[in-house]
Amino acid sequence: MTRSRLIPLAVAALLAAAPAHAQDDDGDMSEGLGLLREGSRMILENLLDEMRPMLEEARPFFEDEMLPFLQELGRQIDDLTAYELPERLPNGDIIIRRSPDAPPIEEDLPEVGEDGEVEL
Repeated sequence: MTRSRLIPLAVAALLAAAPAHAQDDDGDMSEGLGLLREGSRMILENLLDEMRPMLEEARPFFEDEMLPFLQELGRQIDDLTAYELPERLPNGDIIIRRSPDAPPIEEDLPEVGEDGEVEL
């Protein structure tokens, strides 16, 4: 179902519930809210049905590429509040600086030699 079909469905669901809201009877209001809930459910189910093929197509990328990347990023960034907002440099590099007031990192880091060399 295309977006152009989803919009009229959403409007119809809202219009079906609108008269019930204007009446004083709680039964009519409940019925209107029930219709609104059912219409919303139908819209979301149709949207998910449309998106399912795209999600299945993208799944290998997320499992093979994004998940390992995010896991490693999560391992290295212990607490997001300890970091400043990312900054993009003119060469395209992205730097995420640790806040000056953040607590020290508890992980063992390699020692930096006098000449700036790091033994891995």
